[in-house]
Amino acid sequence: MPTSEDYKGQVPAWCPGCGNFQILSAVKQALVELDIEPWEVLMVSGIGQSGKLPHYMKCHTFNGLHGRTLPVATAAKLANHSLHVIAVAGDGDCYGEGGNHFLHAIRKNPNITLLVHDNQIYGLTKGQASPTTAKGTRTKVQPSGVPAEPLNPLALAISQDCSFVARGFAGDPEHLKELIKTAITHRGFSLLDILQPCVTFNKVNTFKWYRERIYKLEAEYDPYDRMKAFERALEWGEKIPNGIFYKKDKDTLEEMFLTIREEPLVRQKFSIEDVKSEIEKFY
Repeated sequence: MPTSEDYKGQVPAWCPGCGNFQILSAVKQALVELDIEPWEVLMVSGIGQSGKLPHYMKCHTFNGLHGRTLPVATAAKLANHSLHVIAVAGDGDCYGEGGNHFLHAIRKNPNITLLVHDNQIYGLTKGQASPTTAKGTRTKVQPSGVPAEPLNPLALAISQDCSFVARGFAGDPEHLKELIKTAITHRGFSLLDILQPCVTFNKVNTFKWYRERIYKLEAEYDPYDRMKAFERALEWGEKIPNGIFYKKDKDTLEEMFLTIREEPLVRQKFSIEDVKSEIEKFY
């Protein structure tokens, strides 16, 4: 059985007190408790402080372009669906630059896990507003306050019938670990939006601010009730629910391709002779 030490990568370079540290720890512990070995995991990231997380892990990694995490993760899963593919992104990286890919990943339902470090700010590029920054928030780039309403990623995902929608909090690593475990073992596209305070650039949504508002969805809550899930996803302000909002059982993208349903593409035999005649047409 693997240990957290087996997943130890480079020394993190995040700011002291950053919520990303708790996410990193929760990811490692979740994989250990699921008895998943490092060689069975692929972590894909884009650009941002969140995008550094795979560097601090010991497993297969792919660090791609800003906002392009999900296309790479989807392609990797199609090529080798025996891997546990975990996409890591920030709120700006995923909901801003990668917003179009986010929508189509929901629609196609690849069996991958998406962990979004949602700190409601662009942390790597020094604190400008992201799609989830609250209206009126003042930043160095928006000194008069953000003029637009924030994106609600959970409500958006539920409206598009995403097969798994959940929210966690970096300040509650034990609960977060359990959510990560459930997201990884879910069959289909799993969105886990993680409220992750940025101690350097976001002085509003702090650990204290969240702890005064966050509560866990009730034990009797039914995540298969889509309308109720959408209603709870709209709840934000004095009270902020956390937990699994919505689940839907449906076919995954990999299952729709007969050629890879039984055997991953990466393990199938390949011969240039199969396509040689077609290639010669271009000579």
